[in-house]
Parts: sequence; C-alpha cells; structure tokens
Amino acid sequence: MTQNNGQEGNAGGLVITRIFDASRERVWKYWTDSEQYMCWGSPKDFTTPYAKFDLRIGGKYINCMRGPDGKDYWSTGVYREIIEPSRLVYSDSFADEHAKVVPASHYGMTANMPLEMEVNVVLEDIGGKTRMTLEHCGFTDDEMNEKTRQGWNECFDKLAECLR
Repeated sequence: MTQNNGQEGNAGGLVITRIFDASRERVWKYWTDSEQYMCWGSPKDFTTPYAKFDLRIGGKYINCMRGPDGKDYWSTGVYREIIEPSRLVYSDSFADEHAKVVPASHYGMTANMPLEMEVNVVLEDIGGKTRMTLEHCGFTDDEMNEKTRQGWNECFDKLAECLR
C-alpha cells in the first residue's frame, strides 16, 4: 500500500512524496539494483527491458523504457551523492542506446528541455515503512513537468506492487 502524501511543484521541478509498506533498505535496493529497478522503472503500459547501474560517486547508469508501441526511450546519468540507504542524487538526461546524451527532441519531445536535470531521492524510515521524497529538478516547460510527474507516479504505483 502506498499513500501519496503530497505533490508540489517548484521552480523548474517537481516533488513527489510516497509512503511504501516496506523497509527503507528494501526500497533502497529497488532504486539501486538494476534487476529490481527493471520491475518498476517505467510508467504504466511501458516496460524496462534494460538497466545497468554503476552505483558509486561518478558512476553512470543507463536504462531503457519501452513504450506499448515498441519505441525505446533511453536515459543516462551520473551518481553525485550516495548515502545508503537514505539518499541518492544523480543527473538525468535522455540518451541513445550507447549512453550518449541526446536532446529530448530526439524522442519527439519539446526542444527547450535541458540536456541534464537532477533527481534527488530521500528515504526515511517511519516505523517499518518508508517515506520516499523525490525531487526532479531542471524543467523549463510546464507541460513536460506535468508529464514527468504523471510518469513518476505511474512508476511508483508499479514500485508499490513490486515491493509486495
């Protein structure tokens, strides 16, 4: 069971808070282990056929979301802060399948989206459950911000299912 404790916007970003009925260590594993991430790392009706994480400061990740039409959307980034099991900060960029950063327009999205954004994840233990706060920063377009909020929320719905 998850609860949506709040969604708010901020200048150029979004904040989503959820409570998961799982330990902080278990939620951390689903964020940091590529096999676990593939269970939930894409919105509703999408799959995550590939994810590879080099979980260390300066390490890179690459993952792929596959749409219901079979189109692949790749993303990559660099881990900037890792405090196990409570905090994860990384850059976030669209990419090609070789982890080369590409503009959002590569996937038919708005051209004014920045090449790099930042994701901050904080996990707090609240009596055997986990409060997760995600902040995704760097948006220049309100529509993309809202689409990303929807996508994250659909991912977190899947994460709740995977954690059962």
